[in-house]
Amino acid sequence: MDQGNLFAGLAAAAGPEERLERLLSTDGVRMERIVSSGQASPPGFWYDQEWAEWVVLLTGAAELQFEDEPAPRRLGPGDWIDIAPHRRHRVTWTDPDRPSLWLAIHYRPQECP
Repeated sequence: MDQGNLFAGLAAAAGPEERLERLLSTDGVRMERIVSSGQASPPGFWYDQEWAEWVVLLTGAAELQFEDEPAPRRLGPGDWIDIAPHRRHRVTWTDPDRPSLWLAIHYRPQECP
């Protein structure tokens, strides 16, 4: 059994890249901890994932833009969203003044009850 703390090492994400840590991986589920400190998706880049993604923002602030929506969605601590497979989206902004901690669960919808 592995053990850790989601809130440990938040300040370590400073720099050009988010910090991503895989916490759990099975055939149908992948769980990741993501720490952002002002990072955003590159201009014109859209995530287009084969798996669904349920994500919750635990600390900080961020904006997610969906290709089929006119404006980004602002997220704060406790806000979560379930993203269907192939729903194109991008991170347009994360708070540069404090770490934004995400918990992302990638899953295959047909394998869930």
